[in-house]
Amino acid sequence: MEKIRIGIVGYGNIGRGVECAIARNEDMELKAVFTRREPESVTIKTEGVKVVHMDDMLSMKDDIDVMVLCGGSATDLPVMGPEIAANFNIIDSFDTHARIPEYFANVDKAAKEGKNIGIISVGWDPGMFSLNRLYAEAILPQGSTYTFWGKGVSQGHSDAIRRIEGVKNAIQYTVPVEKAVECVRSGSEPELTTRDKHLRECYVVPEEGADLKAIEEAIKTMPNYFDEYDTTVTFITEEELKAEHSKMPHGGFVIRSGETGTERNRHIIEYSLKLDSNPEFTGSVLICYARAAYRLSKAGESGARSVFDIAPAMLSMKTAEELRAQIL
Repeated sequence: MEKIRIGIVGYGNIGRGVECAIARNEDMELKAVFTRREPESVTIKTEGVKVVHMDDMLSMKDDIDVMVLCGGSATDLPVMGPEIAANFNIIDSFDTHARIPEYFANVDKAAKEGKNIGIISVGWDPGMFSLNRLYAEAILPQGSTYTFWGKGVSQGHSDAIRRIEGVKNAIQYTVPVEKAVECVRSGSEPELTTRDKHLRECYVVPEEGADLKAIEEAIKTMPNYFDEYDTTVTFITEEELKAEHSKMPHGGFVIRSGETGTERNRHIIEYSLKLDSNPEFTGSVLICYARAAYRLSKAGESGARSVFDIAPAMLSMKTAEELRAQIL
């Protein structure tokens, strides 16, 4: 079997999740991990695979079929995405919803110039939840869609906090407001603000001597992340963070409430996820879309794509005949 050669850019939680996912897909192999750190300081799980400094990425241009970008959405991916798409097929999990159109356009331009494919915003939201919102709204055009996340760790929001001056480490939990969930499941189609639907709980390890009030203010006023939510900030020690917040669960649900027919029959569509490991699940989604990127590139296509543009069969190792016989 011809193996799809994967490169991982960034070896944090998502990078490690992607590495685990590659090992479970027999049509793929990990060729290299790229890092901004000193390569010899990075230990990976896969034996025989090299760790390469980001500055030397182009030296492996002929050895990688798809690069999986595992940087943060706040500052890493807006720069890395277009730069790397100019030379490689890429997949990423860019999750700043408000900036997706802008980011898509930047990756699209670079990927077309480099004759590569760039599939952006791949994960479970944006990603799997996006698809379920689309399917539900297409089926029930008269109705309302609601998305709830958590309770769980948001990697993107946690990363955004860690970028604030004076923050040593941090983790952020997204928590659905139970009253809002119950109201939506009743089919009453309530009008809910962003603040009505979720709380954000932040646990922050400050640097010694850091201005705690300034950190809290920076978190609570951060656009696209916290400014539209009721947010709590709790300062803790590194030991408390490791003891009480080392797991990375997450999940959530998409609910579409709508009606059909002349008698206005009511229907509720709900899709849910319960994840023990947010990064491992996200890595698994990234890897199946890497397969699609490889196939699109082999077909001579180029430019940016989102999950909306990828046919489901492109994600699977199975042939079209197998899919019809076993799953359809």
